[in-house]
Amino acid sequence: MTAIQKGSIGILPPGALGVGFFYHLTRELAQLDEDTFFIERRHSKSAASLRESGQIAIATPEGIHNIACDRFLKPDLLTCCESGDLPEIVLVCTNPDQILDVITGIVELSVRLHDAGQLLQPEPPLPLFILCANGIYFQRFRQIFVEKIEEAILFGRLPELWPDAMPKVVCRLLRGITIQTGLREGGGARTLYRPGPKGQTRIAGGDARTRQRCLEILAEDRNGWFEQAPYSSATRLEFDKALINLTSNLLGQICAIDDRGEFTPLNAGQVLESAPAEEIRELLHRVFRVGQMVRAYDLREDFEVIFQEAIATVAAHGTHTPSSIQWVEMNLRRGTLKPEITPTESWLLEPLIRYARASGLEETAAYFQTLKERLTTKLQRLARRQEETTSQFFTKKGDKS
Repeated sequence: MTAIQKGSIGILPPGALGVGFFYHLTRELAQLDEDTFFIERRHSKSAASLRESGQIAIATPEGIHNIACDRFLKPDLLTCCESGDLPEIVLVCTNPDQILDVITGIVELSVRLHDAGQLLQPEPPLPLFILCANGIYFQRFRQIFVEKIEEAILFGRLPELWPDAMPKVVCRLLRGITIQTGLREGGGARTLYRPGPKGQTRIAGGDARTRQRCLEILAEDRNGWFEQAPYSSATRLEFDKALINLTSNLLGQICAIDDRGEFTPLNAGQVLESAPAEEIRELLHRVFRVGQMVRAYDLREDFEVIFQEAIATVAAHGTHTPSSIQWVEMNLRRGTLKPEITPTESWLLEPLIRYARASGLEETAAYFQTLKERLTTKLQRLARRQEETTSQFFTKKGDKS
């Protein structure tokens, strides 16, 4: 029989954000009691590299602390189910484009619990999953979750769950909007993680009971900075965070890459100094307007208040290098930069374009499309510059030989 480890937290996968959570939920590594651990993403090359090295290196003010993989890195969800290592909460810290695989895994886990005769229990041993990646996607992925469950019902892998059991399963999918930061240096077995200061995470989705249970474990028991959202809509939270991400990450990349394809890493404070103030205001106002049309924001809300709150949040993290700029810098070092936008920007701009068109805001949809093309052009220039630099290096090396 499968059992949940009550009060335990799984972080899927180990990465810059996940390690940031781990660091603070273990009271800055002072409470390494194995109730907080990492979970591999299936078929992950980075997890395989970490297992090969045997440790996860975390930089702390006292020095580098190595976390043993054999103690704190568990296999994928289904393997955890088989071995009795299922946590009560899973913080999903993948990229947005990897969430679909996680959703599929949750459905497969539900089928496994049904086969064991446990899914229809009053308290099925199905973890609470909190999606923490940046982006505007929660409603879409929750819909996909329901569709995949219903498909499993159709093909007889699950019993009929409506009307009683389905809400109990679906409410286990929650949204966590976080400003927790972290850095990743290097790659493979030599990866070094640098957690940022403890950052706030607001939880929405699920139901009142599941949200409260998350706070009991994450905030009360483990001293994390987790709060319940002041409103029930996860989409409102996503739009609030989008204002911050689009300023620091999207405009940040545009400012960090010049017209010649030269790249200069910028922190959030430098992005605010580099991006024209009127451009920031126009971007955020257009996001706000789309948010009003999809009822994320009330039609009577004051944009100026929301604008100032967003700018203040970016400024408060002025010394932090935005994650997408980190991503560009890391891929430049590895020589693996592709001329395409990151999953984070894609899962912000594409929903905004779709919502704007559905709301009749064609000019705003065109604005976001142009912004996407502008960022793509910058990344294409940077990728070409990378290829030229690599080519020149090997040419010089060949001349010397």
